Amino acid sequence: MLPTATYRLQLQPDFPFAAAERAVPYLAGLGVSHLHLSPVLEAVPGSTHGYDVTDHRSVRAELGGEEGLRALAATARAHGLGLVVDLVPNHMAASPRHNHALRSVLREGPDSPYARWFDVDWRAGDGRLLLPVLPARLPEVRDRLRVSGGALHLDGQEFPLRAGTEGLPLDELLDAQWYRLAWWRLARTELNYRRFFTISELIGVRVEDPEVFAATHAKIVELVADGVVEGLRIDHPDGLADPQGYLEDLAAATGGRCWTVVEKILTGSETLPAAWPVAGTTGYDALRQLEGVLTDPVGVDELACVYREFTHSAADRGGDWEATARRAAYEVVTHDLAAETASLTRIAERICAADPALRDHAPWALRTAIRELLVRVPVYRTYRTGGEEVLTPAAARGAKAAFAVPEEATAVDLVRELALGSLGDGPEHRAFRARFAQTSSALRAKSVEDTAFYRYAPLLSANEVGGDAGHPAVSVDAFHAYCLRIARDWPAGGTVLSTHDTKRSADVRAAIAVLAQCPETWAALLAEVAGVPAPDPHLAWTAWQTAFGFGVPDADRLGPAILKSVREAGLRTSWTEPDPAYERAVAEFAAAGPGRIPLRTASAAAFALEPHIRAHALGAALAQLTMPGVPELYQNTEREYRALVDPDNRAPFSTGPEDDRTALVRAALRLRRERPEAFGPGGAYTPLAADGPAAAHCLAFARSGTVVTAVTRLSLRLAEAGGWQDTELVLPDGRWADVLDGVREFTGGPATELKLAELFADRPVALLARLDD
Repeated sequence: MLPTATYRLQLQPDFPFAAAERAVPYLAGLGVSHLHLSPVLEAVPGSTHGYDVTDHRSVRAELGGEEGLRALAATARAHGLGLVVDLVPNHMAASPRHNHALRSVLREGPDSPYARWFDVDWRAGDGRLLLPVLPARLPEVRDRLRVSGGALHLDGQEFPLRAGTEGLPLDELLDAQWYRLAWWRLARTELNYRRFFTISELIGVRVEDPEVFAATHAKIVELVADGVVEGLRIDHPDGLADPQGYLEDLAAATGGRCWTVVEKILTGSETLPAAWPVAGTTGYDALRQLEGVLTDPVGVDELACVYREFTHSAADRGGDWEATARRAAYEVVTHDLAAETASLTRIAERICAADPALRDHAPWALRTAIRELLVRVPVYRTYRTGGEEVLTPAAARGAKAAFAVPEEATAVDLVRELALGSLGDGPEHRAFRARFAQTSSALRAKSVEDTAFYRYAPLLSANEVGGDAGHPAVSVDAFHAYCLRIARDWPAGGTVLSTHDTKRSADVRAAIAVLAQCPETWAALLAEVAGVPAPDPHLAWTAWQTAFGFGVPDADRLGPAILKSVREAGLRTSWTEPDPAYERAVAEFAAAGPGRIPLRTASAAAFALEPHIRAHALGAALAQLTMPGVPELYQNTEREYRALVDPDNRAPFSTGPEDDRTALVRAALRLRRERPEAFGPGGAYTPLAADGPAAAHCLAFARSGTVVTAVTRLSLRLAEAGGWQDTELVLPDGRWADVLDGVREFTGGPATELKLAELFADRPVALLARLDD
């Protein structure tokens, strides 16, 4: 059954299947059609997210096992709901103690039946799999190693021993294994297995291999066949060797019986590959449009000027988005992803050595060419088709500028051809093309999402996955064009406002976005709290803007989020090279300032912004619930929900007091279920244009001529300009009822113009349903 709306639940040992089952009646009453569950397969014990899968053969025991999942499905079905499950095909936990497949590889090496599961370069280094798991160099922890029961033990970790080696002296025993235990810091440069981004604790899985695919998907396919699971969310498809091939295999295995969406991050004007057999994306592209159309383009530029002045940032040192992102990409590709670029270089070297026409390219030249091309990939990665549009000749020319000698710059052309797959189709050629694309996606995610978004901070609401921090505003015309395209091409794809991965929930972003409408008020607020000294101005700006968005002082939640932001930025401290003195100063500032001072009520000017924050939040919520696509509600967001980056936003589901958001959600979801022809595939989307002096402040559209959504844009600017005045909106023909109050009725048609001052008299949004004649 195609979902009309989904509700995401974050499962964890403290919120297992039984707890989700108890929530079913409430969620069914809310109006969703499906529950979207975080990963359900066996994971590392105690995991609060489930993306560290350890065994694809079984449903996670800590959540209630398969019996608990089937019971949840039965209860959900009895209330008219289905289940959508988050599927993690790209990686597993690199934990030998819990990952049976990896344990076999460590014990038996390349001869293990599971060796084909993982991308291990056995020809790198000393021919063994590097395990960067030691807290210090081996000599410093050697005395803590213990051998017993056919395994090597260290501080709760367990590593299987190669047959016949248990009785050897310790040093000989260590050298005789198929793996090398190493200090965790060596992962950056010496790692010889594919991982998830830069997380060595998650090892990549080769689902492009038919046997691996079958083994890792048998349980999920069974659950789909049994009707327990009706939909799948595919986590991080960009990490796969061939996303399209994987999705084709998945569609064949499930017989096309389930709704499938992919966590694909689209950049700029990039579109989802048309050949992918899916319903669409999980919705980050919709989030970008929803946030952008409610963001003031003029104020964004003004706020950027205030930001540069406040932080003393020149355009080339954190005050310009493009420069910031490019610098972060260079840092990540040369530092965090050094092992990945080294792996690509080794593959390229082997290809060149085997082909007389390609010999005599120096390893350093190949490595430089790989780096220079990677940082110039403008999207997450290339796919089977369209690679030439991404790795363009212009990108190659830019990459060649890094070479002093033109003859050596020809390595760029070689690497580009290898990445595009136009120099051969042998195993090494295919490996290079896949690994280049996989590394490209890791680079984009790490440099943009996890670094540059924390370094460039004029308007933090724009710094979300899939967003454009340099150009956060979206025009009404562009929003309509996006919706028309989605209605035509991907009408059953997902839409979101908050997820388990958003750095700030929609309500936090709404408050921050309003600051673009009043840069001068924001500057004044910063001046008011200048008496709380901060370690540096960039931190002060980021922390206070985060606190303003959050709305209430809470040192226990704001402090960790602020500390995480400076570690991710990597300017003064980082996760791997922390500066204890600086981090103490950050913690002290967070506790004394953002964690203590109620900035939203610090002045009358700040308090006066509350109605405009509400207008943004309600407008985004209603537009998401009625635009083309299948809307997803993240747990707890049916009411005001203030959350920061994980783990703050992954707290368990809970019920709470209902508010005007809840009433809006219930009304919109009820309408979606009552009128599937208006919202489902085939449902038309028609932009509606207001007329009058404040026309630009109204975003309105009709769905199949039977539902009209109208929301207020930039309400603060609207109020400053004198309100709606005589601005009008022409409704489609017919009689219309406002489903948000159940009282008011309007008449549509070209001869009847509706005053927006009347439409928005009680609230900044309106949802109208056409009455039967």
